[in-house]
Formats: sequence, structure tokens, C-alpha cells
Amino acid sequence: MHKFFKAASAALTAVIFAAVISGCASAPANTVFSVDDLPGKKIGVQLGTTGDTYASDYEKPEDEAQPKSVVERYKKGSEAVLALKQGKIDCVIIDSEPAKEYVSQNSDLKILDDPFALEDYAICVAKNNPLKDKINTALSELKADGTVKKIIDNYIGDDTKGKTPYPSPEGIDRANGTLTMATNAQFAPYEFIEGEKIVGIDADLAQAIADKLGMSLKIEDMEFSSIIAAVQSGKADFGAAGMTITDDRLISVDFTDSYTTSTQVIIVRAK
Repeated sequence: MHKFFKAASAALTAVIFAAVISGCASAPANTVFSVDDLPGKKIGVQLGTTGDTYASDYEKPEDEAQPKSVVERYKKGSEAVLALKQGKIDCVIIDSEPAKEYVSQNSDLKILDDPFALEDYAICVAKNNPLKDKINTALSELKADGTVKKIIDNYIGDDTKGKTPYPSPEGIDRANGTLTMATNAQFAPYEFIEGEKIVGIDADLAQAIADKLGMSLKIEDMEFSSIIAAVQSGKADFGAAGMTITDDRLISVDFTDSYTTSTQVIIVRAK
């Protein structure tokens, strides 16, 4: 396993150990085999994520004849996965890449074959902040020269994982100040902690953007649900955390152009 996944794997191992000592072996059999089975089920999500937004539709279905689901919201995706292993919930809705990591470390879990939803990830900034245009310009250049693809390939894909790390160019004048990024470092491979450093796709992309803008980068780790408030208040200049553009979020913040497309999936018990 590549070096940059050691921290993520350690966290996943902790999930497995906690589940074992909590007696997850007695968890009930799986009852979710497709999206059609979600009504009436207990659904686990990470608080404030797109999965949370999607799952809320099952709490108050438009069709009154449809059973209402119970949505359990957790601060971390790993906590939702542990609850699934323990039989406290029936499934977890989460991004495909973290889902793959969880399932790879938990043989009693699986991902349903059919994707739940497709979504575009982007960077959020405060409303009417001119930084949005600057980031978009930098993103456009980084897409054109292949940097964005190399950053993503460095973390996703068996053939390229770990082979294309992002190096900041030498001799950059960082006289333009410091960019502060708000994130939630519990979302490998987009952001996670390795040693004492936050790494991942979003961290590398933010560094590449800062390099383009002649600025230093500072990353602040916080709860996912606090990121938009941090950007609104000016505590952070932007938020990058595998964040999807949604109508609800657009009320509070602006988003840059998308830098990647991801998939929401459903994790269930394997038996």
C-alpha cells in the first residue's frame, strides 16, 4: 500500500477493531439490495455532506404512501461505517472513493453495484468574492497542462496511484500573502492526515492553485458542517473537501468551476 494511504488505513483499522470489540458479529442480515429498498430503512451519512442531503429526501417522502426512513448523521464517515457493521443502521450513503477504502478494509461490507448519484466537486468561496475568478483562472491552466489529472491519478487508480506526486515549482514568489483552506481531513483520498500533515487530492490541488497565485497555503481541519460558515465569516478564504455544488449551498457561498466528477454509492453489509 502506498505511503500516503497509511494514515487512512490506520483509521480504518481502528474502525475494524472497535467493531470487533463492540460485537458486530451479531449484526442482522443485509436488507438493502438497491436504491428501491431505501424507503423505511435506517440510513447513515456524514453530517452536512451531499449524502446527507440526498438521504433527507427519504425522511419526508413526497409520496405519503412511501415509508419514512430514519437518517442517522455522524461527524465522520468512519463512524457511520462502524454503525453499519454493528447493525445500528442498514446502509451508508457516501462518496465512492472513501467507500472503496472502507470496503477494502472490511470484508463484511460491500458497495452496491448501481451508483446512487453523480456529482461535481468544486471549491467554495464567499459570495461575490473576486477570489473565485482567480481560482478559476488557475484551475483552467492546471487542467490544460495536465496537473489536475496528475494530482487525481496520484491518489486514484491502481495503475497510477502514487506515481505522479505534485511538486511545487522552485523559485515561486509568494509575496501575495496566504490562502487559508477549510477542509475536513477524514475523507481519503481527497483529504486525510499523514503524520502531522493534511494530504490528498484537495490539498495538492489547493497547493497548485496557491503556487499559481503566488501565495502560501494554510490548511485548517474542521467538521465538514463548519466549512461553509468558516468561508462565510472569513475564517477561511475557501473550502475544499470533496464538496458538491448544490442549490442549498449556493444560497450561502459561490462555487468555482468543477475540478472532478464523483459518484455517491451505498455501502451495505455483505451478508
